[in-house]
Amino acid sequence: MTATAMDSVLLGNLFSAPAMRAVFADEARLQRYLDIEAALARVEARLGLIPMAAAEEIARQAVAANFDLAALREGVAIVGAPIAPVVEQLVARCAGDFGQYCHWGATTQDIADTATVLQMRDGLALIAGDLGAIAASLADLARRYRDTPMAGRTNLQQAAPISFGFKVAGWLDAVERHRARLVEILPRALVGQFGGAVGTFAALGERGPEIATALMTELGLNAAEIAWHSHRDRIAEIGCWLAMVVGTLAKIATDVKLLMQTEVAEVFEPYAPGRGSSSTMPQKRNPVACDFVVACAALARHQACALIEAMVADHERPSGAWQIEWAALPELFLLASGALAHTRTMAAGLVVDPARMRANLEANGGLIMAEAAMMSLAPYLGRENAHRLVTARCRQALEERRTLLDVLAADVEIARYFDRAALERLLDPANYLGAAPAIVDRILARFMTP
Repeated sequence: MTATAMDSVLLGNLFSAPAMRAVFADEARLQRYLDIEAALARVEARLGLIPMAAAEEIARQAVAANFDLAALREGVAIVGAPIAPVVEQLVARCAGDFGQYCHWGATTQDIADTATVLQMRDGLALIAGDLGAIAASLADLARRYRDTPMAGRTNLQQAAPISFGFKVAGWLDAVERHRARLVEILPRALVGQFGGAVGTFAALGERGPEIATALMTELGLNAAEIAWHSHRDRIAEIGCWLAMVVGTLAKIATDVKLLMQTEVAEVFEPYAPGRGSSSTMPQKRNPVACDFVVACAALARHQACALIEAMVADHERPSGAWQIEWAALPELFLLASGALAHTRTMAAGLVVDPARMRANLEANGGLIMAEAAMMSLAPYLGRENAHRLVTARCRQALEERRTLLDVLAADVEIARYFDRAALERLLDPANYLGAAPAIVDRILARFMTP
């Protein structure tokens, strides 16, 4: 039985990706607990704290498929935490007295937090792959449409020309910043937890730090200088990074869905039969990926806020704050995976219509080139005078339903400096892209190939 959109049989693939659901599934979480218990036993055996035969038996029995999930569910409900029931079953499965060496010197939060870090490592690897693929697709689009003029829009109004490659390069630059942040964050975030009851290794004595370091080496994680049972900034930092990632994806999706509007029709999501169709209107080609990217991003932001709330932890072990992460962190990763999957598909197959872009540049009679006209006249008339003159001609063009070229060419004062042929060149959007192509080249030169 499923109840949430993220693991729903019907809706799950709209809000999350199967690979990420596998990372945070109960079976995977349980196996992580057992992996850590087995690694701890191996390390302690090598260091002479427990018999090697015990470690071998513990590792042999640490297989999630052999555990009774129904019994674990009942045990967790009673205890209020997941580790004790797992250890109880692991102990029972071990031959002879070997089970007594399970969980030697550890505490529940050591195992649970380290398992969370292992899950984050797996999840972040998936996300890094998606971001790399998205960046590669955006780089290809930016390169292909480097010089393709389109309307730049501010406040939802046509403003001045840009190239579509320039727009995409802006998306790419933001994605690249997230990829760079992840490289910086990983060593700080992928830090395991091991300190015992209050983080002092009291049950293990002076050898505690040595065991912790060896355990994290065994698991491929960094070791903490001090227990972080009640210091949750590492988790919150990953949460905030994920929220920023999906925020950028939602910005891209918002641009695309606005460009998909019937009256604009410059860019479309990849087409597949039936995708974006309506049950009543056969002509519809609704955005699908864009809608779910925006939805996933909105939900993800709330989960990131919850992880910030979980930082408010009391004393050496939190009472209630920690449990916020159990719900918020997996959901945040799942929602991010959904947004990434949709964006990856959209970026790889985005349909671009340069002819429509050009037509829209002419949709208001060339008024989008008003700044070009004003700045060309400014050296002769002064900027303010040129601004007033071009503003008046723009109003005239609107009122008389004429093109900007026609009204400018008919203006006696303007004719002193520019004839009609010169004005035609001046008002060609392809000639008013500024440094956009060079900026695209700069962004592409910094692109990190996945």
